[in-house]
Amino acid sequence: MNPKRKQRLYLTLFLLLVAGGVTALLIQISGENMNMFYPPADVVAGEAPVGETLRAGGMVQEGSVVRSTQDLGVTFVLTDHQCADFVVQYTGILPDLFREGQGILVEGQLNAAGVFNATEVLAKHDENYMPPELMDLQGMEPPATPKAAMPGYPSAQRKADRAMDSTYDS
Repeated sequence: MNPKRKQRLYLTLFLLLVAGGVTALLIQISGENMNMFYPPADVVAGEAPVGETLRAGGMVQEGSVVRSTQDLGVTFVLTDHQCADFVVQYTGILPDLFREGQGILVEGQLNAAGVFNATEVLAKHDENYMPPELMDLQGMEPPATPKAAMPGYPSAQRKADRAMDSTYDS
């Protein structure tokens, strides 16, 4: 075999081995960091693994939030409003949007008793928000232009004037 051809063959084999190794490493890493999402129905049915980190989402049941008097602990019930609900325990500062009846996502582990021990609580934002541009397209009335934050400050008034002008440019 020609030495130049032999060198190309070795280089090609080396590059294929490196690419295969990198691909295998990426697949292994992504599998370790993957947290599966489970709705309340799956958690109650026993489909969620016990003792593994996972995510669950649902609505906070009205009247279920109980706060601890000793620490930042809170216990509440997550439900899907279809007869599937489970207890969540969390210790820490809750997000500002957390409230009863609000959709949330919790991350943590399910214990053998069926109680979800959350390490993180994420509250979902309002689903009714719509950018003003889309409101115009759908023929909806845009919200009133907010007043200047500092009425006596000239740049605040210019910003309010520009915002008012841009709503009438279309």
